[in-house]
Amino acid sequence: MQTDIKESTKPGNKTAADSSRFVIRGGKPLAGRIPVQGSKNAALPLLAATLLTKETVTLHNVPEIRDVTHLLDIIEALGATVTRDRNTVTISAGEVALDKLPTELVGQLRGSVLLLGSLLGRERRVTLPLPGGDIIGARPIDVHLDAFDQLGAKVTQQHDTVVIDGSNLKAGRVVLREFSVTATENALLLAATLPGTTTIEIAAAEPHVVALAELLTAMGATVTGAGTHTITVEGTEQLGGAAATNIPDMLEAGLFILLAAGTQSPLDIEHVPVRDLHLFFKKLDDIGVNYHVTGDDASATVAVRPAPLRAFKVQTLPQPGIATDLQAPFSVIATQVAGASLIHDPMYESRFKHCDELLKMGANVTVCDPHRVIIEGPTTLTGQHIKSLDIRSGATLILAGLVAQGETVIDDAHIIDRGYERLAERLKAIGADIERVAE
Repeated sequence: MQTDIKESTKPGNKTAADSSRFVIRGGKPLAGRIPVQGSKNAALPLLAATLLTKETVTLHNVPEIRDVTHLLDIIEALGATVTRDRNTVTISAGEVALDKLPTELVGQLRGSVLLLGSLLGRERRVTLPLPGGDIIGARPIDVHLDAFDQLGAKVTQQHDTVVIDGSNLKAGRVVLREFSVTATENALLLAATLPGTTTIEIAAAEPHVVALAELLTAMGATVTGAGTHTITVEGTEQLGGAAATNIPDMLEAGLFILLAAGTQSPLDIEHVPVRDLHLFFKKLDDIGVNYHVTGDDASATVAVRPAPLRAFKVQTLPQPGIATDLQAPFSVIATQVAGASLIHDPMYESRFKHCDELLKMGANVTVCDPHRVIIEGPTTLTGQHIKSLDIRSGATLILAGLVAQGETVIDDAHIIDRGYERLAERLKAIGADIERVAE
């Protein structure tokens, strides 16, 4: 596979990138323009969809991040031809050899759960280890397996491995047990290969689901209703090649906007998918963030300027609510405003581990229960030696380091690399004093 990312993500191959850390000297003024890259959460299902056809699929605006490289390694190991020219990926999966599936590699990547839908759709059978990923609370795949069962699959679990027999699959009606994004995507991947009409009820409405639906339609299926909670798929046994452009990452956009607000910096954030962030922007209004939007709602420029901020309440919700992956950076904002701010994340029970690191930096945080924290401000954060923890926590702690006085050291930089393309390099371009160093 041709790629500009140098470090390997294969197990057992520990590189300098795996043992590096970020060193940040905070309190410095930031200014300039920073672009938003392609969505990680959309790129993974789009890549999984390339396995549904023997023809060539080309994807543009794919971020150069470790999770993408990891999944491309798996796809290539299955027998597909993978080429990459920076943010463009071309995949030709003329042959797929299930016996070549790199199970150890699959087990390390949460996004590999999407291979269930694509390989089952293509081969009508699949054996896959339970996927890994961030430790942010229990994320079982029973919703995925139940969806497959409703379409006629026979699902068995052998220790940490799932075995699915799809010899009796047929189009039909799926009612998901919850608004699961990846379960919706897995159901879409499978339904696209089943002749006839499949209806997915209680579907997730996130923009990455819409992006997948559009690619599957370009490949020959007909998908309607994506972006609502009822999706209809007219499937076909023979999907074809296609080209698609990945959507901007709304989570990265939200992080950069909150970075500007938290550091009181004049920043212009480019390629912001405003249409996917309506409640997020409403919350910015409540907090008092000074911003101005210009351009297309699908890829706008958001200019943020310094302004006094207010205490707030944030609750994460499924789309069109505020995404669970965006709640962590709000906690840094809460340390900088006068009064008590409440952050409520009902989805995962371990989503506030970053607050332990913020406490080390001087934040006044009360953990009410596994789903709610109260942060009292304003407090002066001071640099400390802290851990990345997971993708979103790591990015949040970079934001905290840029707000803080003194030097912050964040271990396990490779965790942040899983979701953000060359983040330190891009932050340096707007004035951040941040370096990546070997441990």
